[in-house]
Amino acid sequence: MPLDRLSEGQLDALKEISNIGMGHAATALSQLVGDRVDLRVPKITIARIGEVPDLLGGAERVVIGVVLQILGGARGNILLIFPRESAFRLLSVLLDREEKGDVLNELASSTLREVGNILASAYLGALGSLLGMTLIPSVPLLAHDMAGAVVDHILIELSRTGDQALIVETEFSGERSSHPSIKGHFLLLPDPLSLELVLQAAGGVP
Repeated sequence: MPLDRLSEGQLDALKEISNIGMGHAATALSQLVGDRVDLRVPKITIARIGEVPDLLGGAERVVIGVVLQILGGARGNILLIFPRESAFRLLSVLLDREEKGDVLNELASSTLREVGNILASAYLGALGSLLGMTLIPSVPLLAHDMAGAVVDHILIELSRTGDQALIVETEFSGERSSHPSIKGHFLLLPDPLSLELVLQAAGGVP
């Protein structure tokens, strides 16, 4: 079933799964930094992968992305993308120090990869519980480039299984942050068979 043909009820089911997964991720991030980190999912949208850069503010906007493959009983990819300014604000929250500039040092890169791993693991844990199967993320890869280049980098591989993405808009906030909202985009890119399994388990497919 193409993603753009999902009903409102099916999108609601996917949003509920997303909220559960992000709730688990918030707990894991809070434990990582020793302080409260909140995550919320204000909306879920469907888009063709080629349209994703426009949703992120344009193909030339510099972003930081974390790419992971879904391994186990279902297949697909996960892409976590932050506008550069949001990524540095998130790092300031997680590392409890001001992070800014144009270059990611090794600690910052490692921290963002770990954030991607935590979010992907928590989300896949929620999906796996629903599906009754084990789902794990691959080792995360980091990309720091213009949005168009980051998305183009994965388009060829993703187009083998489909050209649409489920975009889970995600807002981060932390008690130590002077910024009430740090926005990122969590893209779930399942292959068609895996999407069918998810929807069936969620009661979205008769």
